[in-house]
Amino acid sequence: MARLLLRGFDIRKGYLDAVSQTRLVDLLRPILKAAPLYRPFTPSGKEMSVRMTSAGALGWVTDRAGYRYQDTHPKGMTWPAIPDDILTIWQDVTGAERQPDCCLINYYGEGTKMGLHQDKDEADFSWPVLSISLGDDALFRIGNTTRGGKTESIWLSSGDVVIMGGPARLTYHGIDRIRFGSSKLLPKGGRINLTLRVAT
Repeated sequence: MARLLLRGFDIRKGYLDAVSQTRLVDLLRPILKAAPLYRPFTPSGKEMSVRMTSAGALGWVTDRAGYRYQDTHPKGMTWPAIPDDILTIWQDVTGAERQPDCCLINYYGEGTKMGLHQDKDEADFSWPVLSISLGDDALFRIGNTTRGGKTESIWLSSGDVVIMGGPARLTYHGIDRIRFGSSKLLPKGGRINLTLRVAT
């Protein structure tokens, strides 16, 4: 495993080995069956290119009512629990006293991306956000704490984890593109990104 620090982002390349990655994908299957992926809309009415769902006591949602956390899937079902293996990664990497109450699951298919944004719908920014990459490579762009200015980018591969905490907690970041088909982890290709958050 290689550890990189980029604009305060703690990037651990190759944190999860191939067996661990496959294990996580297997753990996600019943979650995606119980709380299916859906394509959300931003408050402005724009459809996002990623599909998403959540696990945990709360899930992050977006629609015309705004960005927020809520305790049910848009279709009404409660979110499944976060698997213990994922919580163990959180504890091992962050050492945080609190467990996350949300695991946002984003699926990136061919041609999808995520614009520069801040994770700022949480109640307390002192807790980090942990990102886990599974599947195809993604070009991760890191900006600044305000919009504009120079950015830096790094390719994230399957098994990489990123900790966003401290001064970097409210730094803008996003995914410019994925290398579709660069990984064989997901049978149909694409990338799954798990982000663990303390929301309340």
